[in-house]
Formats: sequence, C-alpha cells, structure tokens
Amino acid sequence: MAETPTLLRVLTLQRHWQVYETFRLRFEATANTAAEEQNDRRLQGLSVSKRQFERWYGGAVKTRPYPDQCRVLEAMFGVSVDRLLAPAPAVDTPIVVPPPRPVPVLLPSEQAAALPVGGPFSSESRLDAGTTELERQVAMAARRALRFTALAEGSSIGPETLGQIHDEVRRLTVAYPRLALPTLLGDLVEVQDLTFRLLEHGRVKPLQARDLYLLAGITSGMLAKASHDLGNPSAAMMQARTAFVCADNADHHAMRAWVRSLQSLISYWAGRPSEAADYATLGLGAAGNVRGTTSVWLACLSARAHALLGDGEATRAAIQQAEEARTAAEPDDLDAFGGIMTFPVPRQLYYVAEATVHLGEDPALGESQSEAAVAAYRTATEDEWAFGDEAGAQTDLALARIARGEIEGAIEAVQPVLDLPIEQRNFGITSSAQRVHAALQAEGRRSRGAAAAGLREEIEAFTATPTSVLVR
Repeated sequence: MAETPTLLRVLTLQRHWQVYETFRLRFEATANTAAEEQNDRRLQGLSVSKRQFERWYGGAVKTRPYPDQCRVLEAMFGVSVDRLLAPAPAVDTPIVVPPPRPVPVLLPSEQAAALPVGGPFSSESRLDAGTTELERQVAMAARRALRFTALAEGSSIGPETLGQIHDEVRRLTVAYPRLALPTLLGDLVEVQDLTFRLLEHGRVKPLQARDLYLLAGITSGMLAKASHDLGNPSAAMMQARTAFVCADNADHHAMRAWVRSLQSLISYWAGRPSEAADYATLGLGAAGNVRGTTSVWLACLSARAHALLGDGEATRAAIQQAEEARTAAEPDDLDAFGGIMTFPVPRQLYYVAEATVHLGEDPALGESQSEAAVAAYRTATEDEWAFGDEAGAQTDLALARIARGEIEGAIEAVQPVLDLPIEQRNFGITSSAQRVHAALQAEGRRSRGAAAAGLREEIEAFTATPTSVLVR
C-alpha cells in the first residue's frame, strides 16, 4: 500500500464506500446513469473487479485506468482521475470536492448478483436477468411466449416460430463475445433443445427445415464454444460435430466452414496444433466460394497453428492469405448474425500478433503487432469488441515483452487480464495467462526479481479460480 494515501482512498473512506461490494455497486450505478445521460452504451454495465478496486484503494496503480473507467470515477467523485490517484493533500489543506452525484437506488445483493458481468458493452443481458423484478417478469413471460408459440402453431412449424427463434439466436450470437458465459449458458441450452424438438417432432417444410437446421447448427456451435470456454474439449468437439451435421442438413457451405474454424480453435487450445492446422485446411476446402469473414478466420487459425508447430513459411503464407481474404470478403448471412458469427478486423490483428509471438522469430515485430491489436480493441466498435480476444491480445503483448526482457512492461500489459472477475476467466484466458507464467519461468535469471515473482503468484491465483467453478 502506498505510504501516503491517495485522494481516492480518502474520499472513499469519507463516503463509507471502502467495502468492495459497496464501491462496485456505486461504480456500476454511476456508469449506467452516465450511459443514459450521455447516450453512450460503452458505459452501460461497466463494472470493476475486486483486484482492481484494491489497487485503486491501496494506491498501487502504475498506469491510468482505461478511459471509460476514468469517466466513471470522475463522475463518482467530481475530481479528475489524475488528482484521485495522486497523494491526498495535507490535512490542513481543504479538499474541495462536489457532493456525490445522485444515482439510482442500489440493488439488493440478490438482484445485483443476477446482473450480467461483462465489459463496456454489457448492455444485452440474459433474457431473464432484468434490473428490476418487473423487468425480470416481463423477460420470463417473453420466454414462455416463445415456447407457447412453438407449440400453438401445431405439428407444423409456422413463420412466427421461426422468426422468434431466429431473433433469439441472433441475440445470443451478438451477446456471446461480450458477456460472461454464466449469463448466457441457460439460454443457449434452452434454444438448442427447442430447435432439436421441432426438428425431431414437427412437420417442417423443406425451406423451413433448412432454416431451422442452420439455427440449430449455430446454437450447437455456440454450445461447443461454451464447452471449450469451460475447459472441456471433448464436449466441445461433440457439440461441434452436431453443428456440422446441422450445417450439412442445411446444405450451408459457409456454416460448414465456420464449424471447421471452431474445431480448429478447440484443437489449438487443447494443445493439438497439428490437428488445428488440419481442421483449418478442411475449412478452407469447404469454404469454396464463401466470401464472408469466415474465410479470414480460417486463414488466421492456420497461421496460429503453424506458428505453434514452428513452421515460419506456412505461418507467413497463412497471414498473407488472411489479408487477401479480408480484401475479398463480402458479408454473408452468417456475418449478418453478428457477434461470434463474424470475424472483425481487431480479431484478425490479435490472431496475427499471436502467430508472430509464438513463432518467436522477431520479438520486436510481435510486440508491435500485439500493441496494434490491444489498441484496436480499446477503440473497437460495439460490434467488434470481445473481452476474451482483448485479453488474448494483452497476454500476447506480455509474452512479446518478456521475450525482449521487458518484465515491467509485461506486468503492465497483463495486469488488466488479471483484473477480470471469475465469470470471465474462461479456458482460453486462463491458458493465455499460464503461457505468460511459463514464459517467465523460462526466462530464468532475468525474471527472478520481486516484480516477476509477484506476477507469477498473481497468475497462479488467477488461474486457480476459472469460470468453470461457477458452472456445475
């Protein structure tokens, strides 16, 4: 803890906000109010982790918070962030601070626990996770209406049922990269079950069947990603194979290619780079005339897999192929779903940086590419942002800096990742953090200082409590 308390600490004590839960609720309420007043959805649902709060409160801050966090802190205290994080004035120096801004009444703890945990775009919550009891009842009624519509249209599938399922699937594809998995998993399971039951027992016209199989495939693909995020590659592959069968039944070339991309991703994080490269090759073959962004994803997956295999020529060729695919890309019906079904430019920058970092031929290039990826996510639009990929870019930057012997820079790069709440510590993020830990260990003498030892301890604590502990 800093010897001289910061102004933030002094003001927090004055207002009796020093308990983390109290501070978090006040921070979230201020963020939501500012989002409404400024018509800026980036602030909606913005929260603060316990680790981040403790660093602010203790004065252990090496860099300024993210811009959106700065805006909320300044709205809470009416003082600039630079003053808040600086040592408090002497006792006999008056502190002129406006009274705290009025914010909505804080939620009871049981209601606050139901709110989604996400990043700056966490405005699309779980369908039944409203901020008031009335909103929750309305959302539950909407879900009940969806099930009723599916049954009321009889043994055949009507347009209203298909339309409602399509809207729900699109909501989930958009929300998946932005929200923590526990807020979405129940909805995903329910929608998959509904599509399966309609395909198994309903009388479906050929065109409707194709649409329904596509929706079932997308939902199964998201559940494959969910299984992967919980660290279960076996269940992930099972769901992915189901998604591929659905894509086949829909005769949807782009969906086949998308599922192969997903299988490559699962294999990559499971430590099977050769298999990941093979799936990427299968996907590129299945893509054919596909011009959507899935073709870019496949090439980037190929680059990452070949980088882990140490094949520099294949890695560079795949990166070039991704650039060419981006130039030729034309959004297709999968891209129209948005979210997890599309592959935006910041994600491409992240994959390219990761491939370069793991190839290890040019640490300086890996660092510059990682910095570009991190910057891209900090300025990303709502449709482009994903908390998992942003965390991946930050850990890649840490790895690149460790390779260059810049331990302090690596700590600065990875710290925002270690601030993520348990709800967001999915398998990919914890695996990325473990790579940083392994790199520090491999550096030997250069990483034996107190700062590096502290970072290793933080990573060990971070990876000890992944998202999977919350989902049983």
